[in-house]
Amino acid sequence: MSSPRLLYCNCTYAQVVPAETKAAVLRHLSESGQAFEAVADLCELSARRDPSLKRLAESGTVKVVACFPRAVKWLFASSKATLPQDGAEIINMRTLSPAEVIGRLESSELQPNLPADTKKPVGVEAP
Repeated sequence: MSSPRLLYCNCTYAQVVPAETKAAVLRHLSESGQAFEAVADLCELSARRDPSLKRLAESGTVKVVACFPRAVKWLFASSKATLPQDGAEIINMRTLSPAEVIGRLESSELQPNLPADTKKPVGVEAP
């Protein structure tokens, strides 16, 4: 099994993730030699329905370093991109310490954690 793709969200516009957490995680990713994609703001990409979200969702397993799993699930869904239920791990920088986030990134084990709920937010089609 290949390594999951990595997506790092800098949460630039919402500014809901502690700056020190974002800095530590981005520094780790940059120094690790791991391939990853970094985006300024996943919410913005979703609002623009950026096709890169669909490409990433269809690429196999993925770890998304951002915020709450439910929010990330529906940000992708609103862009017509369905993350694989058993192939996506969302690493929440809002609730985890930098060390915990880095630990999840260093783990070769994928811990899928998308919520199974099908109740969609208003204005979003269910995946």
